[in-house]
Amino acid sequence: MFLPEVLEIEGKMIAWRRHLHKKPELSFQERQTTDYILEQLGDVPGLELTTPTKTGVVATLKGAQPGRVIALRADIDALPIQEETDLLFASETDGVMHACGHDGHTAMQMAAAVLLSQKREQLHGEVRFLFQHAEELPPGGAEEMVKAGVIRGVSEIYGMHLSSSFPTGTFGVRSGALTSATDRFDIKIIGKGGHSAFPETCIDPVVTAAQTILALQTVVARKIKAIEPAVISVCMLQAGQAYNIIPGEVSLTGSTRTFDRKTREELPSMLEQIVKGICESAGAMYEFQFTRGYASVTNDQALTDNGRQLIQRTFGKPAVLEIDPLMPGEDFSAFLDFCPGFFVELGARNEKEGCIVPHHNSKYLMDEAALRYGAEYLYELVQDRLS
Repeated sequence: MFLPEVLEIEGKMIAWRRHLHKKPELSFQERQTTDYILEQLGDVPGLELTTPTKTGVVATLKGAQPGRVIALRADIDALPIQEETDLLFASETDGVMHACGHDGHTAMQMAAAVLLSQKREQLHGEVRFLFQHAEELPPGGAEEMVKAGVIRGVSEIYGMHLSSSFPTGTFGVRSGALTSATDRFDIKIIGKGGHSAFPETCIDPVVTAAQTILALQTVVARKIKAIEPAVISVCMLQAGQAYNIIPGEVSLTGSTRTFDRKTREELPSMLEQIVKGICESAGAMYEFQFTRGYASVTNDQALTDNGRQLIQRTFGKPAVLEIDPLMPGEDFSAFLDFCPGFFVELGARNEKEGCIVPHHNSKYLMDEAALRYGAEYLYELVQDRLS
């Protein structure tokens, strides 16, 4: 089923992934990761390596014949999570873990770069392998790479994400909106603190915050179309320092997830109206801040159709899963302001191997058998687009 050259490089690809897993680095701090990519790809014939940002690598492969310029993107950063697996190659960095598969993304793209360098004479055009830093932390590394000019001249871009939601060997495909826009809100409710025995002398920000948290959920239930996906989650609450003191203020922080552009634009005012109304009724004051995160990843229809057909030809029709929109965000969207793209979910769930824990979890395990699927997909994709 797999090409001999893919199977031949699989062992090296797994070794790359395991090395990266042992030495994870947080967003905007991926210096060792960058150095490792440069070291491993430095002697590959035909690859031109550059570091357009402080961390992150671009490897450029120019075909022997002229043609279009395409880009592949893999993210390289890890998460601030303490790993709780028994892997022999578990994280050696306290409090940092590759819990989202980025080590696998990097290894698959490194393998594709090596394999495609051997096909340079047959390629018409240019492929840029973007090893992008800081996907996990807004404003994100994609935006920095765009400002550094890595997308200049690119006619189409491709991304892929390992997923514990789909079985190994399957590809989750969707045209149009794939991921949500992810934004952040910060609310400070300012009351009047005092003794818990005399609440009538206070303006209690805790009660006001509780009412606010519940009321914010009515935005999705009553202000957004029922058929339109949206999420408002309050994820952090900070208040008080003693059991018998009503605090003077409470801070709330949370995230919103939307797909519709108009809804995203209108959401801040919807949230602030609720905060303002509840605070005024309680006699409290407030501060409200809404911070834009990543826009929605929207797959180009033609590139999606071509990608779906390529996956079917390579792995068979059952390998293609038509999926619903995904609520997690992705800064891959920053590239799509400059050229069309196609982003696909690669299944890495294997119940027999215990690879069932979701991403962003301290016990996350990846099925390494998925790597060969990803490497072959990228290998075939570039040859198809630059043939």
